[in-house]
Amino acid sequence: NVPFGAYKVNDRQYEKYNFFIHDYFLAKSLDQLRPGGVAALITTKGTMDKVSPEVRRYLAERAELLGAIRLPNTAFSANAGTEVTADILFFQKRESISHEEPEWVQLGNDANGITVNRYFAEHPEMVLGEFTTESTQYGKQEVTVRPKEGITLEEQLKEAVKHIHGTITELELSDTELEEDVVSIPADPEVKNFSYTVVNDEVYYRENSVMN
Repeated sequence: NVPFGAYKVNDRQYEKYNFFIHDYFLAKSLDQLRPGGVAALITTKGTMDKVSPEVRRYLAERAELLGAIRLPNTAFSANAGTEVTADILFFQKRESISHEEPEWVQLGNDANGITVNRYFAEHPEMVLGEFTTESTQYGKQEVTVRPKEGITLEEQLKEAVKHIHGTITELELSDTELEEDVVSIPADPEVKNFSYTVVNDEVYYRENSVMN
């Protein structure tokens, strides 16, 4: 569930892209994946629906969109106290950069003429509610998803994920990676968790109950 805001992260590797924090987290999450790895990311509808396709193009070059689920605007109202329309995006990292542009990079219109990402316009079964427009406090019309009555979000999610298909292949380790022996000792309670220490002239890293 990526952070969201109209500000940027100080990371020289990404500064040329001018990403806001949510786009930065999406991009870096995919860049950190091994080829063939899968990421499931929750972000606002802005990622898929914003007019500019630049962020979507960056993601599409590096990963295949296995599927996406648009949540109703009430999905986070219980724990966040706000109505926001969000998506769950399922990506699989590519072996190399692809310059073929899939349809979901661009926008389209649903059956009622509402402009949304082309993926959702062509896959209404992945929208857990009904598209509608509402006036914002600034008088603008904003696309949102009104929840369906008579069915729970849990039931809808179980049905939607059935449409997402992908295969994860086991990572084959090289001989050099297999040769690395990890020596573990019981964790020293005086050593802060997830930090380093020296024992008998060897550097150890504490991870919960052991130090490697």
